[in-house]
Amino acid sequence: MSQSSLADWLTRLEGFSPHEIDLGLERVLTVLERLKLQLPARVLHVAGTNGKGSSVALLQSLLATSGAKVGTYTSPHILRFNERIRLAGEEASDQSIIDAFARIDNVRGDTQLTYFEFGTIAALVTFAAHHVDIAVLEVGMGGRLDAVNAVEPMAGLITNVSLDHCDWLGNDVEAIAVEKAGIMRSGKPTVYASLQVPAAIERRAGEIGADLVLAGRDYQWESSDKEWCWQGRTHQLDGLALPSLAGAMRLENAAGVLALIEAAGFDELLEAATVDRAFSSVSLPGRMQSVQIGGCQCLLDVAHNPAAAEALATSLDDTDFGGRTIAIVGMLDDKDVAGLVLPLVDIVDKWIAVRANSPRAIAVDELARRVANASNKACFEAQSVAQAIEHARQVSTENDRVLITGSFYIVGPALEALGLYSPR
Repeated sequence: MSQSSLADWLTRLEGFSPHEIDLGLERVLTVLERLKLQLPARVLHVAGTNGKGSSVALLQSLLATSGAKVGTYTSPHILRFNERIRLAGEEASDQSIIDAFARIDNVRGDTQLTYFEFGTIAALVTFAAHHVDIAVLEVGMGGRLDAVNAVEPMAGLITNVSLDHCDWLGNDVEAIAVEKAGIMRSGKPTVYASLQVPAAIERRAGEIGADLVLAGRDYQWESSDKEWCWQGRTHQLDGLALPSLAGAMRLENAAGVLALIEAAGFDELLEAATVDRAFSSVSLPGRMQSVQIGGCQCLLDVAHNPAAAEALATSLDDTDFGGRTIAIVGMLDDKDVAGLVLPLVDIVDKWIAVRANSPRAIAVDELARRVANASNKACFEAQSVAQAIEHARQVSTENDRVLITGSFYIVGPALEALGLYSPR
């Protein structure tokens, strides 16, 4: 199987476990014990509901300024699996991932790993093979039982907690916060980057003696139209340039990253010129990404839960725009359609539903029905992403904008259909 293509491996991985999502650490710990990996001495965890990908990208860029070789692991990907595993900012090669998969398969025996668990361990194998100095690992779901939590961190970041993955994590913020709090370690720092702190976060930190670093208490930030400043426990940075990432949450994410950098002891990186250089070069596809299609502005954002939709609505409101907004939306079947639609009701003039590119996607007719019910507006049913984009072009003018949102599994195919992103 080692001579198979990456696509062949990924197809095989989908059939290894009967469960796409099967939370628990025992399987991962068993395989890691058999692999005997020499993992990086410095590992950072990034958990939370929204903003994880942006935070990982900011961390990678800032940590790299020290000259360290940084490995990052994120999920899901936009179009290529390789996006999940990066070495010094570059996607891991097909061969590196194939070699990692083969090594895991050789030692796992009868241990059934899910697709996500296999990918997580492959990232660790790749980091070990390429002698990464620092690993930044995004927690995929929850925290306590997520595969990433099998790796011991030096420090962690929880970006925020809101409703998402409720079928697995719980139906309220406090229940979900219990799962997120599972990344904390006794005597080690964990940054909580949102000003709204669930009681479960503080309670768990007290129970185990974790060093909880709270936004608004242990660090603060302020901004103007042109710059921002940040103050932590022992450092203060003034006159910072605004980060290149767009969106309403960019400063909250950036401030949390700086707090993690301070808490983890990377003091040499907390200089204004270093931070500006690192944060000015970060870009992520599908996060308030603006492109032109014909003469019309197109915005792509992977918002897929109510909190992300509220942040998206704030970002759209902050833009100087006087035309209509046409929204193309695709979502997975465990997502809250009304929760995504309602924050955007006063912004979106026309809705177009399309099936996202996933077996777990909501069928287009059902999605259109739910969107129409939530928005009290008609929703056009498109049979493909290309058709959805073409319909948006036909009904829009140069003064309008097209919003594409609802899932990674709609933004990726849209970027490909627009000719902006192609698989290798």
